Amino acid sequence: MNRIEEVLGLRQDDNPLRDMFLRWQCRVRQISMREMQGRPDAGIIAQATPDGADRPLGDIITVFNRIPAYSRTPEFKHMFLKTHDPAQRRDKALQFFSETYFQKHREFSDILTATFMPASPGARQLVAASRCDLVFDAFGQRFTLDCRTRELGRGEPLYQATYWHNLLFNPNLNPDTTILAFAPQWDRCSADPQPAGG
Repeated sequence: MNRIEEVLGLRQDDNPLRDMFLRWQCRVRQISMREMQGRPDAGIIAQATPDGADRPLGDIITVFNRIPAYSRTPEFKHMFLKTHDPAQRRDKALQFFSETYFQKHREFSDILTATFMPASPGARQLVAASRCDLVFDAFGQRFTLDCRTRELGRGEPLYQATYWHNLLFNPNLNPDTTILAFAPQWDRCSADPQPAGG
C-alpha cells in the first residue's frame, strides 16, 4: 500500500459502487480520448463542494490514476521529453491513451487527482475542509463522491503521475502546480442509477 493510501486510510476491498465507478471512468475517459481528442467533458469534470460549504466551489478536471503496480508515469515522461513539439506530444498521448490504457478497471486507483495554480484559493479551501463532495454527471449516470482531500507532495507517485499526464496536454502547466488527491469514502458515496444489486 503506498503512502497516499496509508494516509487517507483507503480500503481496497471489493465494493459494488467502487467497482461501478472505476468501470465507468474507464469508459468515459476512453471515449474522451478516442472521440473528443482528449477534451475533458462531464465524465471527467467534477463539481466540487468543500465540506461545510453551502454551494459548490466550482468544476475541477480530474485525473484517473493507475495503482502503483501498473503505473505508466515513466512512459508519460518519455513521451514529453522525446520531442519539443507540443502537437507531436499531444498526438502521441492521444494514441497511447486511446489504445489499451483504459481497458482494465482493476489497474486503477479510486483516488482521483487534480491540478491547481500555485496558491490557488480553491485548493486552499479544499485542503482546509479536508473533505468534499465531487459530483460527476454524464451519459445518464450520476455519482456523488464523499472524498477525503489533501495536498500531495512533489515526490509522491500520484503527484508525479498527475503532473506528467497533464503536461502532455498542457505544455504551459506551472512547474510549481498544486496537486490535490481525492479519496472517496465509499460507504458515504452514492450513484444514480445505483449499481446492480445496490
